Amino acid sequence: MNETEFLRQIKENQGIIYKLVGLYAEDAEYKKDLYQEILLQTWKAYPSYRQEAKFSTWLYRICLNTILTQQRKKPILKYTGLLEIVSPSIKNLAEQNEDADGLRLGIKQLSEIDRAIISLHLDGYENAETAEIIGISTNHIAVKLFRIKQQLAKILIP
Repeated sequence: MNETEFLRQIKENQGIIYKLVGLYAEDAEYKKDLYQEILLQTWKAYPSYRQEAKFSTWLYRICLNTILTQQRKKPILKYTGLLEIVSPSIKNLAEQNEDADGLRLGIKQLSEIDRAIISLHLDGYENAETAEIIGISTNHIAVKLFRIKQQLAKILIP
């Protein structure tokens, strides 16, 4: 296990962590806690990383598993405030496209798994990669993506 390589990979892929934390966490304190928990779980799992998949794909899976585990532990709260932009890449997207905030708010209204699927899709992951990360069949991903897009269209187009 090489600590330097681990830190390099985390720095290179930290946008994934920030983006997912921003999609699943509401308040700043919980975002910090969730980010730290993801780093801890990633460090613990790093010795088992076999480099069969890209590090970013492996990290995505660790992030989602950690987030969904933490979501089950905390009481369910309805988020009604404005979405705080955490990731620099999300901030740049928002500056380029006025609809980005609306899209993020729409995505936050989806179920946990649907948020993960659309997030992976928007990040350019193929259905097969998404299926591997989420743990369902490629065909099921395609069906869910179609339904998620329909659901988002209803949310975004009044």
